[in-house]
Amino acid sequence: MCLDNDSRTQRAFVMARNLLKNPYGEEQLEFWELTENGGSQWRVEDMPGDCGHDFSDAAVTKYFATSFELCLKRQLIDLPEEGFTSEQLDAQPVVAVEDWYCGRQDCGCTYHMTVCLLDDNQEVLEEFKPEPVTLDPESDDCSWKQVSHAFSEYGPGLRYISFEHGGSDKKYWEGWFGVRVTGSSITVQV
Repeated sequence: MCLDNDSRTQRAFVMARNLLKNPYGEEQLEFWELTENGGSQWRVEDMPGDCGHDFSDAAVTKYFATSFELCLKRQLIDLPEEGFTSEQLDAQPVVAVEDWYCGRQDCGCTYHMTVCLLDDNQEVLEEFKPEPVTLDPESDDCSWKQVSHAFSEYGPGLRYISFEHGGSDKKYWEGWFGVRVTGSSITVQV
């Protein structure tokens, strides 16, 4: 079957959709596995909420808030289940990752992120794990910041993607004074 340019463009657009479910917290913690749920645990807050910072996209109305002990949440994306063929994945398409985080103006926090490309046996092909980021309101405005990464030339065999992020506060205050996260995205650019 031959695809005309419009069909190819439409198919590439469909395949480049955000593969993470509920990236903004509109469905509370649905679709997220809570791998660390310390302190007062994860919760979803309305924008701008206690962080006091508006997001760059007015359509984003919620974010996830962490507590005084480490809070991490994860999604495992099954790429064949999402409609990708072995041929497409073995061609090593670019995998683009994006996340947004911020802190409160009254308490420092840390942000953690780990994204792994996995094979059929969920063995790591490649990992993106930047050093944890510390936000301190005494030296930083703690506004929304973006982290992004593009995987390429990682070898054949990609079948799953693991995305995990979160953090905690730096003063060990009871409640939700830790890092805020929203707008997470993973796209596979076939």
